[in-house]
Amino acid sequence: MKKNNESIILQNVKLLILDVDGVLTDGHIIISSDGTESKSFFIEDGTGAAIANFAKLPLALLSGRYSKCTSIRAEELGIDCCIQGVLDKKNKIPIISKKFNIPIKNIAYVGDGLVDIPVLDIVGIPISVPNAHESVKNKASIITESYGGKGVLKELVEKILKSQFRYDDTLLLMKKKVFN
Repeated sequence: MKKNNESIILQNVKLLILDVDGVLTDGHIIISSDGTESKSFFIEDGTGAAIANFAKLPLALLSGRYSKCTSIRAEELGIDCCIQGVLDKKNKIPIISKKFNIPIKNIAYVGDGLVDIPVLDIVGIPISVPNAHESVKNKASIITESYGGKGVLKELVEKILKSQFRYDDTLLLMKKKVFN
């Protein structure tokens, strides 16, 4: 992580928005000779999404590129706000803020590429992954320990809930509802 006051910063998160390629994935896209596209997602991010759901921490995806793979993964994770194919991401932030009725100052956004910089400039909690473009890392208040495609969502959900002293209670609730 970039700064020592990470826990204090994360206490303010009410909505977590993530870029997809390079954040939820390692940035690789596989296109086979028949035109079929594949992406690799980290399985434990599903756990992170489930924990967020039990904690009532809303999640959203905002990708500059459209991919059916992303739509499928968003559905699997129970993320119903999945905006794709938008390079001007900054103008979608007020719409997402209004949809969830959460002020922009309480939105955390995770990005890795130059297209993410305008979003990082306006959200309250700008975050990047360690393999992000150097300009993106310079804009971030927090840099995750996890690299893109290696558990960024799970890491951040856990750290946000721990900073808000809600992690243990959320796991207990999840245990009661899922495993009993």
